[in-house]
Parts: sequence; structure tokens; C-alpha cells
Amino acid sequence: MHAHASDSKLTEAGAAKFFVRADGSTVVQKQGSLKSHEITKIQKFIKSHYLEMQQAWSEDSENGFFEK
Repeated sequence: MHAHASDSKLTEAGAAKFFVRADGSTVVQKQGSLKSHEITKIQKFIKSHYLEMQQAWSEDSENGFFEK
């Protein structure tokens, strides 16, 4: 699963992309125009809500969260 977070201008160029692991930790693939402290804040948010995100992803994905 991955998540995007955008800058205040909501531009694709300014957006960050996070790959979310099964334990809620993230790997930042692209930082976009976000600052390090903003990335950290988003990572904490994802860690706190990744189970809900996994559930929503599983419901919307034909392959489920882990593409079984």
C-alpha cells in the first residue's frame, strides 16, 4: 500500500509518496516539496492509522492489501 501527501498547493510535483509496511512504518519514495518535519508528522499519522488504511485498501483492491 502507498499513500500520497501533498503540499498546500495540492500539486503532484509537491506531493510526497510513502510506501506503508505491514507494521505501519513507512518508506519515503519521494519527498516532494514537503519539509522533513512535515514528513515526520505524516509518518506518525500513518503509523497511528495504518490499520484503518489497510482495511479501506483491502475493500477497494481486487488483490487485497498484500496481493495474495
